[in-house]
Amino acid sequence: MEPVYGTILEVARGMWAFQGIKFTEVDFHKFPRTGGAVVAINHTGYLDFPFAGKPAYAAGRRKVRFMAKKEVFDNSKSGPIMRALRHIPVDREAGADAYAAAVAALKSGELVGVYPEATHSRSFELKGFKSGAARMAIEAGVPVIPVVVWGAQQIWTKGLPKKLGRNKFRIVIGVCDPLDPVGPPEELTARLKESMQAMLLQLQDLYGPHPQGEPWVPARLGGTAPTLEEADAMDAADLDERRRLREDRQADGA
Repeated sequence: MEPVYGTILEVARGMWAFQGIKFTEVDFHKFPRTGGAVVAINHTGYLDFPFAGKPAYAAGRRKVRFMAKKEVFDNSKSGPIMRALRHIPVDREAGADAYAAAVAALKSGELVGVYPEATHSRSFELKGFKSGAARMAIEAGVPVIPVVVWGAQQIWTKGLPKKLGRNKFRIVIGVCDPLDPVGPPEELTARLKESMQAMLLQLQDLYGPHPQGEPWVPARLGGTAPTLEEADAMDAADLDERRRLREDRQADGA
């Protein structure tokens, strides 16, 4: 029994009901009911993780331990909750401990949630994938379960206003075929991205015509979100700025 996790799930479901969110579920039956697995999720907004946890919950009320940046655990408000839910902190400058903790959890039969893109996709297209999800799956000997969420970026995403009221948005969630942990990590990562890309296109088609000119809609579908190339350039600029600030702090402390 995990009373904190259960309470958080009840609060989330209550919030979704208040917001009037309408869910469409695709191939939830593919999610395994037992055993460890890496749950690979696309990353379009701040609420991807609770939505991506729905297939696991449907498969016998399973719970996902998400890997999240260390800063979330350091926060006085979110930190105690994240630790109570047994999520896994990731130090972007030294990720070995997080990797080891994730592999240990997988070997013990846990579900570990990972964002292969590592950060938000401002274009809402799939960014380049890191190989961590594949490496963990191979080392732990567990499958990768690709889960794709579409529409969550309407509610809360980087650079756009939050819309947490009764918005009646539609969220579409799809589960891909599990991927066996075989082959070099680079090949498994390529298969993972191919699988998630196919599901993303399927969910977008299922969603129907997207409103033109909306900032949460990809440029490819007539929206005003940055293109993948433009978004990558923005991410690179942000990374350079973080490095500069870190170097400045180190210089001040020298």
